[in-house]
Amino acid sequence: MNVKTIENITAGTVARFVLLALALVNQTLTMTGYSPIPIDEEGVQQFISLAFMGVTSLWAYWKNNDVTKKARTKGE
Repeated sequence: MNVKTIENITAGTVARFVLLALALVNQTLTMTGYSPIPIDEEGVQQFISLAFMGVTSLWAYWKNNDVTKKARTKGE
């Protein structure tokens, strides 16, 4: 991978993508019956998983994630 293609991607963009991926893995594990968050109360676990998924999804897509070179240079 060419370094010049990723030099203008911000740390915030990377962090949002990573957290969204973690939320997706967490939700998938919860839906398949595994307990990624070790809490005994089923309702609390489902609420935490849903809240984590919702917040990270909104955060990731609310921001303007300019990943492509064309998108990063649109304001110049």
